[in-house]
Amino acid sequence: MKKENNQTIEITQLSHEGRGIGHIDGKTYFVANALPGETVKFSFLKKHKKFNEVIANEIINISKHRVTPKCKHFTQCGGCQIQHMSPDYQLHYKQNAVLELIQHIGKTQPIEVLPPISLDTYSYRTKARLGVRYVHKKERVLVGFRELNGRYIADIECCPILIPAVGNHLSEIASLIEQLSQKEKIPQIEVAASDNTCTLIFRHLEPFSDDDIKLLKIFGEQHEFMICLQPGNYESIHQIYPEQSTPELQYKIPNANLCINFHPSDFTQVNYPVNLAMIDQALYLLSPQKDDVILDLFCGLGNFTLPISQHAGQVIGVEGDIQMVKKAEENAAYNQRNNAKFYAANLFEDCTKHSWAKQKYHKILLDPPRAGAEEICKNINVFSASDIVYISCNPATLARDTHELLKNGYTLTKLGIINMFPQTAHVETIALFTKR
Repeated sequence: MKKENNQTIEITQLSHEGRGIGHIDGKTYFVANALPGETVKFSFLKKHKKFNEVIANEIINISKHRVTPKCKHFTQCGGCQIQHMSPDYQLHYKQNAVLELIQHIGKTQPIEVLPPISLDTYSYRTKARLGVRYVHKKERVLVGFRELNGRYIADIECCPILIPAVGNHLSEIASLIEQLSQKEKIPQIEVAASDNTCTLIFRHLEPFSDDDIKLLKIFGEQHEFMICLQPGNYESIHQIYPEQSTPELQYKIPNANLCINFHPSDFTQVNYPVNLAMIDQALYLLSPQKDDVILDLFCGLGNFTLPISQHAGQVIGVEGDIQMVKKAEENAAYNQRNNAKFYAANLFEDCTKHSWAKQKYHKILLDPPRAGAEEICKNINVFSASDIVYISCNPATLARDTHELLKNGYTLTKLGIINMFPQTAHVETIALFTKR
């Protein structure tokens, strides 16, 4: 193995996951921490029949696009993949990856490529699931993301990607858990921050003692965290500090004079400043007019529905999660948006028989999860919309759905990337489709 680990490889391109690609004796190697044009020495992570996964541990020829990662745990922790790329090269790589998929799968290219949306590249992440594990050999608790090979929790002290309130205090969180009687029965901590506070949700498999609860409350007070416990499913989440019946967070959309209330476990975007820029971009592309009736599919809490309602005649939001629909309705009432209505429906099935699907719409906004909106795109013509703004968190399913929209008479007019997750290979995309 030592001889194998001393091998060198030339990197010719990047994968869509941000790893370098090279070849030895006809076999493909995916190389973490490597850039095109570099020659590197590597260590093995995983061996497969048709390819190998390795990590560069010595850079012989250095790319001009390489920078020193801000995080000292970068080559160990799997939370980030591309901290070794310069910010400009990260955007270049992500944009090219999206355009390649659109060409290869969608069989088209946008008429116009929009400038990327990108803001701060560190200290941005407000939502995360941190793994927790008590390691007997080390006699201490680890808190963080999984290692690069995905097997174990990475042994890290801090995380510059997380908001500083959490990222700078991982060691203190680990020390807290070490004092708890149930330190071996805590598999994860959910982090959720908002404009007004930061919440830690401790998932625990056995009940905490009174002393444990006391320590958790003291920690919350010292670090100004909202502390919640989750002994079971979603409904079991409850707040213990500060003492109140229901945990609730809030973020503002200043340009629309809106406040969105949410539960710490609800889906929200992880990067609030970029989310605000994304909303502005969506409104610009959608161009809602006072007489427009607009359909917002996969609407969630109303992140796009409510800003659209400020400009359109009526907005219909549809979401698969009934609880999210109720919260969207509550947010509409809280913000006095009487022209926004919400419905629950499984958008991965044929929805054409639903009452909301039988009316015509001037424009549509799509914001699906990673699985995309294939069924909607196949039946898109029932809505008679002239314009569709599609916001995607998975360029592969966006490319697939683009092909469906082309078949249904739409043109990909504009497309741009949104750097929601800097330092990672993840990319969001916003696209405008217009009816031919």
